[in-house]
Amino acid sequence: MNFMKKQLVFVLCLFLTWVTVTAQAQEAIPLKYGAQRIGKRTDPAMQRWRDNRFGQFIHFGLYSIPGGYWKGKCYNGAAEWIKSGARIPNAEYEKLTEQMVLPEFDAREWARIAKNMGVKYSVITTKHHEGFCLWPSKYTDYTIANTPFGRDLLKEYVDAYTAEGIDVYFYFSIIDWNHKDWRGSVKSREDSLAFERFKTFTLNQVSELITNYPEVKGFWFDGTWDPSMVKSGSFTYDIEQRMHELKPDIICGSRLRVDEKGARHFDSNKNLMGDYEQGWERSLPDAALPNDWEAVMTIPENQWGYHSSWKGHIKNANELIEMIAKATSLDGNFVLNFGPKSDGSIRKEEQLLAKQIGGWMAKNGEAIYDCGMAKFKEQKWGYFTANPKTNALYMVVTNHPATGQLKVNVPQGTVIDQCIPLGSSAPLKLEKSTKNEYVIQAPKAKSNEIYVLKLTLKKGDSVGNYVAPKM
Repeated sequence: MNFMKKQLVFVLCLFLTWVTVTAQAQEAIPLKYGAQRIGKRTDPAMQRWRDNRFGQFIHFGLYSIPGGYWKGKCYNGAAEWIKSGARIPNAEYEKLTEQMVLPEFDAREWARIAKNMGVKYSVITTKHHEGFCLWPSKYTDYTIANTPFGRDLLKEYVDAYTAEGIDVYFYFSIIDWNHKDWRGSVKSREDSLAFERFKTFTLNQVSELITNYPEVKGFWFDGTWDPSMVKSGSFTYDIEQRMHELKPDIICGSRLRVDEKGARHFDSNKNLMGDYEQGWERSLPDAALPNDWEAVMTIPENQWGYHSSWKGHIKNANELIEMIAKATSLDGNFVLNFGPKSDGSIRKEEQLLAKQIGGWMAKNGEAIYDCGMAKFKEQKWGYFTANPKTNALYMVVTNHPATGQLKVNVPQGTVIDQCIPLGSSAPLKLEKSTKNEYVIQAPKAKSNEIYVLKLTLKKGDSVGNYVAPKM
């Protein structure tokens, strides 16, 4: 009897502990500068961002001139960080502006390469950590206007990409190594006064970009990890507020925001700050996320800005196409980076990859654009994607089976009518093997070919794992 009483007391203690922990977990921390919205945006601008799925990143600035080398020494880190890596003084680094001539720069050529690759949006570094601006900002002399090139590179980019039907987004670094008032940490009253001036400067530049280039759809922010930032929750909150005042439907990634307790991306209550999750740099999640998200990817392992020496593993077209398919299957976006050379041209290796990816997208893009997660179980042969607007279901086959047979597990009661390879009108042989499984006779495929099959379901069956917002 005593044993039973002890057991009962033990269970009761466990229950009370669980109730206490649960109550504490559910109690929200009061925040003045936390998430401005809970849950996904459902407006047309955000849905367009989702539907685009595939984008391009361009890293270009003064760092493109040394191309990873300084005074004969190679710095293998990210080329856009060479000022920090090589510990170059401002006065010496600023002399790079004299070499910015860009004889091969043609924004229309950049845009054509992007268009032919199949991207629907593009992000460009308007200003990286070095502080140099690709537009003639009235708030600093450290701009493209004060170089031998002299023209507004950003405007030429915006005009060229917009003419090709590609949405433009701006990367903007909060960190500014060149600005006299930037502080990585605030240790004195003088630091505090300087940093307040820097906040005003940054807010002015973001406002200037939105006002001068109204075509911009959103911002990709960077550089909010220094102590000065994580102790200044109001700074990034004010930037996001100003953005929406100037352009209500503008899109802002999570890398901008820091709450007053120092939490980044997600506030101290675990709510996403910004409109989509930006934590996926050179990686993809293994499972679906509750938020909109975007992965940004380099071709070499860690080269964003132009580096004349590509080292380590260099991704091929099929690797990148598989990443695009995986991201889409998990309701995410995929953005591929390019680092134009110091003369303004895009290197031949990147052009070749763009052409190869573009050839695949031209034939199979309907399995990517406007698509997202399907309610079907993932298979070892590749990825499912679904278009909730057309109720179309796709199989992106990245691993052609040695058996020549593709197995598809379906939700109970779902019936597959037929399966047709994209670009063909001939259905493949389709058999039902078990209650919830079909076997499809795979088409003949070339070695390492990634191909797409389109499934037609019995009328009334839905394919998507989410419902697209009403437009």
